[in-house]
Amino acid sequence: MIFKGSTMKYGKVTTALFVINVVVYIFEAILSGNPIDISIEVLARIGQWNYAVLNGAWWQLFTAMFVHVGILHIVFNMYFLLMLGSQLERLFGGRVLVFTYLAAGLVGNLVTLFLLPPNSISAGASGALFGIVGVLIMVSGILGGNIQSVFVNAFILFLINSMFPGVNAYAHLGGLITGILLGLHYGKKLKKKLVAMTYSYA
Repeated sequence: MIFKGSTMKYGKVTTALFVINVVVYIFEAILSGNPIDISIEVLARIGQWNYAVLNGAWWQLFTAMFVHVGILHIVFNMYFLLMLGSQLERLFGGRVLVFTYLAAGLVGNLVTLFLLPPNSISAGASGALFGIVGVLIMVSGILGGNIQSVFVNAFILFLINSMFPGVNAYAHLGGLITGILLGLHYGKKLKKKLVAMTYSYA
């Protein structure tokens, strides 16, 4: 959604997701008694502790995508959410943004659940953000007719952002693949719409 003639820079849904993440982080900080680094106990309760998920706490697969482990973690993720989420919202609307965020975040967390040990604890919006990236680059490739280069760029992006210690590469990969598949669908729909508009004005 574009806010023409308004001081608002970001879409309503992008802003809402941003606020939810920030409010959750404030809650984490209060529980931890530390606004800089969130305690492992808090992360195990509302993030994704694989052992807890496997023993019935399935809801952690959803809450974890709004939970962050420290101040730098949330600052970087929220910056990219505002930048990338706004682009996706302008292209396809808020519903597509929410669906992409939740679907990519969930798949990323499921991959984490099955490929990391039961005692693993993870959190963050990175899987959801990689889903948004996947949609955007796939749509760009479809509209530009260069899908092969899109896959190369996606792979490079994944490597660069997943090579640091402590980074959950499994969530990144799951989110990115989900985004690419969604982008294939949305990109084809958008291209068909643009072609129809071109013919109607010809």
